[in-house]
Amino acid sequence: MAKAFASQGDMSEKKITFDEIGEGLYAFTAEGDPNSGVIIGDDSVMIIEAQATPRLANKVIECVRSVTDKPISHVVLTHYHAVRVLGASAYGANQIIMSDAARAMVVERGQEDWDSEFQRFPRLFEGHESIPGLTFPTTTFSDSMTVYLGTRRVDIRQIGRAHTAGDAVIHVPDQNVMFTGDIVEYHSACYCGDGHFGDWGTTLDNIAAYDVDAIAPGRGDALVGKDMVNAAITNTRDFVDSTYRPAAKVAARGGSLKEAWDAVREECDPKFSEYAIYEHCLPFNVARAYDEARGIDTPRIWTAARDLDMWDQLQG
Repeated sequence: MAKAFASQGDMSEKKITFDEIGEGLYAFTAEGDPNSGVIIGDDSVMIIEAQATPRLANKVIECVRSVTDKPISHVVLTHYHAVRVLGASAYGANQIIMSDAARAMVVERGQEDWDSEFQRFPRLFEGHESIPGLTFPTTTFSDSMTVYLGTRRVDIRQIGRAHTAGDAVIHVPDQNVMFTGDIVEYHSACYCGDGHFGDWGTTLDNIAAYDVDAIAPGRGDALVGKDMVNAAITNTRDFVDSTYRPAAKVAARGGSLKEAWDAVREECDPKFSEYAIYEHCLPFNVARAYDEARGIDTPRIWTAARDLDMWDQLQG
């Protein structure tokens, strides 16, 4: 391998922000590191996204305790990726919720994803020795489910494939606020290595149809106000389309993965090179776009060995 993944050298500490985005609703953000969400009900709290390790989850818990002493009863995981789910044990929640599709992906590829992500981005696994094992849900749903935190209604739904095949969004109707996971990002690159480019735009349309007042995205600042929400959706769409189009053109003429990499860089670098985790995401995004354009609907499982093989090909 000519050089390390960009994320292997990213060891800088990120500033944590804890913003109220609706009454009793909070976004835990950290300058492009994985976000978490907090929903405070009448008697208990729901967490959206667990973080990668129990130690990192405790940073979320510290923020929660700055605003409420209610117990944490639910953890909702929007998809299966290790950086989102492996810290779940820290919350002591009675219910851990995922879509059926997300749980199936934990079974199919959870360990490989953990090994791969840890190799790629070690800083995000601070306190990795505290992880008790793969996170499995106690509760799953096929299309949608509703949880009542006392009188507060929380709708959890699958509204289309995007970042993964198992993505869920969480909508709180009384404040018209949504937690989107990595379907929407803000000034952060989308990770598309397990994504579905052909479906992502329609899923963004489905989010836009809610006409929400605020979004806690997967990465980047909280989106408060319809202007900021709509700008983030538009920008996410541009990122996804700008990645897929050039890779698809190369694939259509029988070009190589390296040629797809060069073509995507030419289109995306001028617009997105300053985004958080851009260099980290790009090789995996190109590989998945190239595969999808060649008719591979189900993303191939990433392993630590496959990561290195792909990286070697891109380095020429």
